[in-house]
Amino acid sequence: MGLRLKFNLVLFAVFLAGFAVAGYVSRTLLDRHARAQVLGEARLVMEAALAVRGYTVDKVRPHLIDQMDRQFLPQTVPAFAATETLNELRKKYSNYAYKEATLNPTNLRDRPADWEADLIHSFRNDGGRREITGQRETPTGPVLYIAHPIRIESPACLQCHSTPNAAPPSMIRIYGSANGFGWKLDEVVGAQVVSVPMSVPLANAAQAFRTFMISLAAVFAAVFVALNLLLSWLIIRPVSRMSAAADKISTGDFDQPEFAETGNDEVAVLARSFNRMRRSLEKAMQMIDG
Repeated sequence: MGLRLKFNLVLFAVFLAGFAVAGYVSRTLLDRHARAQVLGEARLVMEAALAVRGYTVDKVRPHLIDQMDRQFLPQTVPAFAATETLNELRKKYSNYAYKEATLNPTNLRDRPADWEADLIHSFRNDGGRREITGQRETPTGPVLYIAHPIRIESPACLQCHSTPNAAPPSMIRIYGSANGFGWKLDEVVGAQVVSVPMSVPLANAAQAFRTFMISLAAVFAAVFVALNLLLSWLIIRPVSRMSAAADKISTGDFDQPEFAETGNDEVAVLARSFNRMRRSLEKAMQMIDG
């Protein structure tokens, strides 16, 4: 096996190992970045919902509370206002979803799906938990979700949700008396759930990964060619010339010129050693002939 072949085999093995490690690390980092990006978008939507809730309680509800006995206005309910506002967002960004899933909702559209009910029970079983994040598969691709608990923290909420008799009659006329009652103070009754699609960030991460790996392979190819040229110029050519000269000198042909001895690298040291051996052999042959 020639020196060049040995060198290229070792170089190729090192490249494959580096290529595999770089591919694993880069893909892991890109997927982690994509997840962090989606999670950031989900938290932004969640903060928007919380802002709408707060605005409804502080700025809208006080001006309309006097009308509640005559006409129930769902717009004064923070959950309704947040859901309706973010439903407007879905008209342009249809894959983004916000829901105030409730185990016993007044508005039946807020009934939880099975996986949402599991989130609610997780919050109920762990009273100190403030957030749950996760990923689930949908027909349109993977979706990342973030959930916050809906806890009854104000006695004012029980006016509409303790018993049908305590609720405004105008609300009963709209929603009936079968749902949305029996809530208790400090009880977790539901979960705010934001779902954000991961398909686009994951596709961008995959494209970045492919570009990086192709670039890495191109760099290796350039380095491979450059190292082979340097190997040929600095090592293989001088050693081949010394080998050919040694063959001729071994048959008594001392007309071969000496090798240049400039430099202090290994090839120059080998050239000086070869020249000394050549002169010693030439003198020995002259002594024998004399």
